[in-house]
Amino acid sequence: MAQAAVTYDSVMSELKARQFKPVYYLMGDEPYYIDKISDWIAENVLQPEERDFNQTVLFGSDVNAPQVADAARRYPMMAQYQVVIVKEAQNIKNTEALEKYLKQPMASTILVICHKNGKIDGRKQAYVKAIRDAGVLFESAKLKERDLPPFIEGYLKAKGASIDAKSTQLIADSIGSDLTRLTSELDKVLLSLPEDSKRVTPQVVEDQIGVSKDFNGFELRDAIVNRNVYKANLIIKYFDENPKAGSIYAFLPLLFSYFQNLMIAHYCPQKNSQEALAEWLELRSPWAAREYVTGMKNYSAMKVLQIIGKLREMDAKSKGLDNPNTGSGDLMKELIFFILH
Repeated sequence: MAQAAVTYDSVMSELKARQFKPVYYLMGDEPYYIDKISDWIAENVLQPEERDFNQTVLFGSDVNAPQVADAARRYPMMAQYQVVIVKEAQNIKNTEALEKYLKQPMASTILVICHKNGKIDGRKQAYVKAIRDAGVLFESAKLKERDLPPFIEGYLKAKGASIDAKSTQLIADSIGSDLTRLTSELDKVLLSLPEDSKRVTPQVVEDQIGVSKDFNGFELRDAIVNRNVYKANLIIKYFDENPKAGSIYAFLPLLFSYFQNLMIAHYCPQKNSQEALAEWLELRSPWAAREYVTGMKNYSAMKVLQIIGKLREMDAKSKGLDNPNTGSGDLMKELIFFILH
């Protein structure tokens, strides 16, 4: 029988029901979920008075696998469990002693291994099996761009607040997929909301995060999608005069993602149907496909191919390749002119 997928929600559901496993191996490129799970265990498994003798935090740069295994084999003192949290576990190279422990883990120990910025070497199949047999193997992957809006909406909803689509996209485009920074900014926004109006608007985003509601990546993309030359140049002029507000380095990934999807959209068998196009592009809803329907009317497949090539060229030049002295502002102007003409 196939093993059920291990998700953040499934792990937290079991933890909150106090259905503890002897081992939690938390790995991946997104530290946010690793920290959330390990912090919950550190703060909730033991009573405050039990932690002095029964909660141990180790660092992979300071200990080896035998030392971790020895700590895990200790018995709790006047408590049902002891908790051993290993941070920076990616620095532990030889895991043989840990693998041996995992084959016979202590029922009274909750061992939490935090392996950030990567995952277990794929060749260590026996180690992976031992972890799964003993407890939980959780991979915390980076969120994809399309998953950021629902994450933002869900995070705010859980805190009793709501947000409109434009504000959601403004935040996603300006902050990106670093969830630790993203949630920190969202918490700052939440603190600014009055008790009688828990609604995040573009004005709130501008005031609290510093993203202009009129001059931002979202509005620039909208101008490009609709081939609105005047609006696009107005935004570029604003960024040229306010370099801290945005630059080509921030907009290249945003534009590349759009035109990459637009090229795929041109090959959709039912490109005139928003529902079919949304499914073809794996978008959240048919509503999200509207900008691709508009884009296909304004940019032929050949033009899109040329734009993608230009985006690659600008990316290289923005990093100094074949570009001795052209500044980022001029590169951005050149790119937008090429796209719109």
